Amino acid sequence: MQSNEEKRAVKRILFVCHGNICRSPMAEFIFREMVSRAGRSDDFLAASAATSAEELGNPVYPPVFRMLRRLGIDASAKRARRIRKDEYGAWDHIIGMDEENRRNLLRLFDGDPDRKVSLLLDWTDAPGVISDPWYTGEFEQTLREVRLGCEALLRAVGAAAR
Repeated sequence: MQSNEEKRAVKRILFVCHGNICRSPMAEFIFREMVSRAGRSDDFLAASAATSAEELGNPVYPPVFRMLRRLGIDASAKRARRIRKDEYGAWDHIIGMDEENRRNLLRLFDGDPDRKVSLLLDWTDAPGVISDPWYTGEFEQTLREVRLGCEALLRAVGAAAR
């Protein structure tokens, strides 16, 4: 007979943006921090990836790295990687930051038969896109948007992971 601990399903969440150096690692590490503070680290696996190959192997973009470090989050081991088609089955939720990410994901996966692909702000009461600070320079705004999305995501999927 399995214990409750053994029956608990880990929710696997992949955050995705264009280069995997700004928004998606920010979401990955903010979500991990929220899960940890909620005492739910064993319930979730969070990671991030890119839809493009432009930044492969590069570290988190320095302004994002510094922002995370200010929050007590160490992202020094993170390197940009590209999502692969064969990963679709490995994740419960594949979460893009903007419509271009969603389109690229749907193209990569030949659609979304299991309805895993969403945008981070789709989980909130105000769906939209996460601003790309690479272009806007508004890193604090992006952090606010990422936090809102991650909080809503944790509320929505958190109960199911218990």
